[in-house]
Amino acid sequence: MLEGMNVDLNAATAFMATHARVLDRRRFEVLTQGAGVDGLVAALDGYRNSDGGYGWGLEPDLRSPESQPGAALHAFEALVDLDVPVPQAAELCGWLESITLPDGGVPFALPVTDPAGCAPWWSGHDAGASSLQITSIVVLNALRVAAHDPAVAAHPWLDKATRYCVAAIEALEAAPHAIELAFAVQLLDVLPEQRPDLLKKLGGYIPESGFLQVEGGTADERMGPLDFAPYPGPARSLFRPEVIAAELERLGQGQHDDGGWSVEYAEISLAGVLDWRGHATVRAVSILKAEGLL
Repeated sequence: MLEGMNVDLNAATAFMATHARVLDRRRFEVLTQGAGVDGLVAALDGYRNSDGGYGWGLEPDLRSPESQPGAALHAFEALVDLDVPVPQAAELCGWLESITLPDGGVPFALPVTDPAGCAPWWSGHDAGASSLQITSIVVLNALRVAAHDPAVAAHPWLDKATRYCVAAIEALEAAPHAIELAFAVQLLDVLPEQRPDLLKKLGGYIPESGFLQVEGGTADERMGPLDFAPYPGPARSLFRPEVIAAELERLGQGQHDDGGWSVEYAEISLAGVLDWRGHATVRAVSILKAEGLL
């Protein structure tokens, strides 16, 4: 137990064994036990397609099998956990390059071949229009992988996509959707060449409380300080220290009696609900560990 926090790693471990998908169990194992990477690579490969991209429900609310940008972000999340280079990472960059549009961005989603179990917001998008929201979250996770994978760092897709995101943020003239704003702030947090001017610009769209309601989401769905700045870095300067401290305490207290954490997203499928809970539990433990609280 942590002082002031109701965090029980044994209960979290039991939750993951009972309810989480194999991918997140392997991520949790690497995170909490320093396990080898082979099991995590094998679990991630289960979602991989022959084109180098990922699908098959790797994005819990997008269960269609074809490769999608939304699945790419989750693949890079797992590849961050590996902390060692693997060929799948650069091959994923190659797939992303194949769907990248002339301006350097990727579409929010490609056509969904099987809508069963998929959230409605993944369907009906223009595959010829770039999305700052999805490109920024994919790029920020790719940049985190690039810190330990030279092939990703040197891949031409990453530079092109990063430049698209920076230009799109520079062009913003009004507050973007809350999720897009959170992803853009996270991206600026990890840019190799910092842009404090853009960070300040985006910070002006965040209320002093640090919370923004997600338009079109559930009544309880909102972006908070740890959605904008989940890990220590420049973006934390947008929030008062006491706000971050309170959110870390709230995160620790968010553990349920069954040992896991949950999300406030709309429930699309029974499998998706459990997939998100496993993902949320890995995320919570990762953030608390990065703070030295575990």
